[in-house]
Formats: sequence, C-alpha cells, structure tokens
Amino acid sequence: MKILMVITSHDKLGDTGRKTGFWLEEFAAPYYAFKEAGAEITLASPKGGQPPLDPKSNEPAFQTELTHRFEADPATQKALANTVPLRTVSQVDFDTVFYPGGHGPMWDLAEDPHSIHLIESFIEAGKPIALVCHAPGVLHRVKRPDGHPLVEGKKVTGFTNTEEEAVGLTHVVPFLVEDELKRLGGIFSKKDDWQPYVVTDGLLTTGQNPASSGPGAKVLLERLAAMAKA
Repeated sequence: MKILMVITSHDKLGDTGRKTGFWLEEFAAPYYAFKEAGAEITLASPKGGQPPLDPKSNEPAFQTELTHRFEADPATQKALANTVPLRTVSQVDFDTVFYPGGHGPMWDLAEDPHSIHLIESFIEAGKPIALVCHAPGVLHRVKRPDGHPLVEGKKVTGFTNTEEEAVGLTHVVPFLVEDELKRLGGIFSKKDDWQPYVVTDGLLTTGQNPASSGPGAKVLLERLAAMAKA
C-alpha cells in the first residue's frame, strides 16, 4: 500500500504578518495511522524540502499524544524535512492521496496546477482521496471529466464558517471553505465546532477539522481495504 501525503509550502497568513503552514495534528495523526497500517508513505509539497509548520499548531493547547510522538521521532522529522517536489509525483505510483490542512493550503495548493491535476487523475483512475480541515478548499478548482466541479452533488465537509470565525480569520483567508464547497454544489454537512466529523461520498473523503484528521485517515484505510477485497 503506497500513500502520498501532500503538504503546503505556504507560510504567510495573508497580510497579517503572522506565519502559517500545515497543522501539526493533521499531519501526525494520519501519518502514524498509515505507518501502523504498514503503508509506504511519500511526502510531497509544492516547493519540496521542509514544509512550514503553523507555529500555533505546536502550542500546548493543540498538542496531542501523536504530536508528541512526532516531536520524539527523528526519522519522521527527517522525512518531513525532505518532502519531494509536488511536480515530480504521479498518481500511477500510489494507491491514494491524503491532504492535511492548516491555513497554508488555502493559498498555494488551492491554486497549484500540479495539485489540481493530481487530484483529478486519482479520481479518473478510480482511486480514493481524502482531505481534512482547510484542505477540502483545495478542491475549489478541481473538475470532473465532464468539466463540472468535483464536489458538485457530493456529500462533503470541511472547516466551518463558525470555526473560522472562532479563530478570527474570516476576513484573512482567500475564501471560506464551507461557503466555497456550497457554492460549487457540494452537499455540505457539519457537526458542532471542533468535534470530529468525517464524510465519505464515492472516492472522496473529507474531514471537518483537526480532530477529524485521524478518523479521516482510518476511514481512508478502510476504504482501501474494501476496494482491495472487491
């Protein structure tokens, strides 16, 4: 089982002067779920090399058992520091792709032609994909072969308007994930803020927030296992 994880390279939080990047829990929880399932994991990012960590995601209030595991895991730290450039990867080499969130993907991966093509090629090949928190916003330019938005008519979730409001970034992000998925015709659902919630529709799995990243990875693994038996 070969799994690709695509991580943001963007580190500027709009015009605030603050840093952003990927959210640590949303990397660590899926990574260790995949590792414990025996997967071969490849890490990629638009620029390659070390992706930027959202510093807020490593504050004590947001640390988890798995983020602590990452902090004590030099091998995984080394792997993360050496992500391959996104332009060099192809869906033919993987069984699935997982996108962790954080605010960074809203700026780079949402507009990255390599990312857009990659997701489209996974879907066209009949392979499942998963995205959590802000990462479902990466789908906003992804199309089906008929030219319609990928999420049109699909059950989806992602970081909600009220969660964005709670972190004070409603007017900083390029767009609101919830609003954009609805605009594209997605059938958006959610649970209370910060509660784990995962939605699967066909090949597409989406998670609402950081707490949904581990459960989202497990759903993806179950999907892969079911497809292997079919």
